[in-house]
Amino acid sequence: MSTKPTTTDLQWTELDQRAVDTVRVLAADAVQKVGNGHPGTAMSLAPAAYTLFQKVMRHDPADADWTGRDRFVLSAGHTSLTLYIQLYLAGYGLELDDLKAFRTWGSKTPGHPEYGHTTGVETTTGPLGQGVANAVGMAMAARYERGLFDPEAAPGTSPFDHMVWAIAGDGCLQEGISAEASSLAGHQKLGNLVLLWDDNHISIEGDTETAVSEDTLKRYEAYGWHVQRVAQLPNGDLDPVGLYNALQAAKAETGRPSFIAARSIIAWPAPHAQNTEASHGSALGDDEVAATKKVLGFDPEKTFEVSDEVISHTREALDRGREAKAEWEKKFAAWRTAHPERAAEFDRISAGELPAGWEDKLPVFEPGKAIATRAASGKVLQALGEIIPELWGGSADLAGSNNTTIDKTSSFLPADNPLPGADPYGRTIHFGIREHAMAAAMNGIALHGNTRIYGGTFLVFSDYMRNAVRLSALMHLPVTYVWTHDSIGLGEDGPTHQPVEHLASLRAIPGLNIVRPADANETSIVWREILRRYTKVFGKGAPHGLALTRQGVPTYEANEDAAKGGYVLFDSEGADGQSAEPQVLLIGTGSEVHLAVEAREELQAAGIPTRVVSMPSVEWFEEQDQAYKDSVLPPSVKARVAVEAGIGLTWYRYVGDAGRIVSLEHFGASADAKVLFREFGFTGEHVAAAARESLADVTR
Repeated sequence: MSTKPTTTDLQWTELDQRAVDTVRVLAADAVQKVGNGHPGTAMSLAPAAYTLFQKVMRHDPADADWTGRDRFVLSAGHTSLTLYIQLYLAGYGLELDDLKAFRTWGSKTPGHPEYGHTTGVETTTGPLGQGVANAVGMAMAARYERGLFDPEAAPGTSPFDHMVWAIAGDGCLQEGISAEASSLAGHQKLGNLVLLWDDNHISIEGDTETAVSEDTLKRYEAYGWHVQRVAQLPNGDLDPVGLYNALQAAKAETGRPSFIAARSIIAWPAPHAQNTEASHGSALGDDEVAATKKVLGFDPEKTFEVSDEVISHTREALDRGREAKAEWEKKFAAWRTAHPERAAEFDRISAGELPAGWEDKLPVFEPGKAIATRAASGKVLQALGEIIPELWGGSADLAGSNNTTIDKTSSFLPADNPLPGADPYGRTIHFGIREHAMAAAMNGIALHGNTRIYGGTFLVFSDYMRNAVRLSALMHLPVTYVWTHDSIGLGEDGPTHQPVEHLASLRAIPGLNIVRPADANETSIVWREILRRYTKVFGKGAPHGLALTRQGVPTYEANEDAAKGGYVLFDSEGADGQSAEPQVLLIGTGSEVHLAVEAREELQAAGIPTRVVSMPSVEWFEEQDQAYKDSVLPPSVKARVAVEAGIGLTWYRYVGDAGRIVSLEHFGASADAKVLFREFGFTGEHVAAAARESLADVTR
């Protein structure tokens, strides 16, 4: 562990120090103006953030989406001013008025950084620890991207070599997700990842001694990280020279991720607020802001004071960015000339397009045979893996159950891993039993761009992932969650593993599309639709959650309307076998669709024209125009039954006052799946009985 860098090529002038002190007064003023926020960390982190943005990172403020840029993640999102002020100083488009509008309606500077809202913000970080895992995902994606386009290049020579920098606070490292993600990063030997820990010892409840006594640096050493500590200056401030040297040493360490501990004093140098929990999440107060300005040599009567010399100096980042990008573009052009086929692939992938003929690879399954939808999904992935190289993913140690192995001969692992198939550019990711980190890393992979990511586990364990899944939806990220064992149909493992409330709960997340296919052919069609819907355009993309069966279900003829989210699987017939207006609508999803089909046979035999609607995705169905929705679910037909092996919250809007819902409003049990379905009333006979009850209500 390095604690005292001794040499440096850092050019640090009085103007640099004035710029750092300007950051501090801007942070204090912004929070004071709005009356709430987190000034302390932004003040103490000013030297670190400034050193990164002005002295270390490769970035171009004029092109925030430049492929060759380094990525920066502020995991400690509450100190959003740490990022906003650097974006302002460097010239990303934020101006003083944006800082003055901090945390107010319609501003570009919301309370926590939001991807797609503010130029230069790489990810939405609110819940602590998410950004650490996002950064791990970005570093993984950078390595896989290099494997797609330039695998033979010597380290550091490829246009696809870049760094991922992240800043985390005490709270980030206390959250379990960061432990999961950091363990994964160490195992993967992500030498392109650097995590700076703001070790300020303060949280909302006071000194972190109230909750933490571990040796964090030894913990990261145990994870397999390169670890350094930067000493403070005698006055307690962060040392920019020490920070710079540590960051450069971390960049030079290509065989391991790097962890840098920087002991800071929160709210430094506020005379009375520094090193207090109050400065973490509250305005300092007018008197303390004025006193801080005096200490730093600013006029206490002025607010948001930025000298022309400071802004002129920091906006030189635009010139450095332009030069760095121009240098990179020369290297990129040489690569394109040397590798025209890979360059064509890069153009296709970066445009979000799929290769010609990819749809022809999708399997079509023979009707009649019982196939688990998880097995069908696995066949789809293996078929598409042959033609879509940017598609990759894995599972939280459940690949054999989730059927998520896209390539059995290629594992995304460091080359020195002893397992067969280990390949730093491998297709199949082994996330380990780390569901929460897996989901957040997938967000980071999607944010990085130029690959398409999926990840699997059991549906019941989506609870472990929920915060990251919610952020997938908030950021409109095209990640695909493969959730298998989607009901009591998983059987003997019992109620701890049987999802009951999960489908309805996940459907409650705005912007998340839940897709529960009825059979193998629907599974193939919905996978195709998910891939078609992929987009990197903020606000137009969406995450998808596939809910798939463990048990086999009957296979029906493929119907392209499955991509519309809901469609007529079997229509109603009269006594003569000809089409007739339905008297009853039966709506099913997933493994319960075949129960609706069985109920239809019984009702049709009794002279009751019955339509079966398969609705794999409520969200997709709701996107359709009203005419289509009415053609599938005619408003005139009031007798309706929805059947799904979970709580019935989703279905009330579709069945109406006279309708019935065959659902599971309690936990499951440990027994064979067929026994559970029978004992809990999931039979064709029961669905038919519910339909008769609904009909009776309508005709009463």
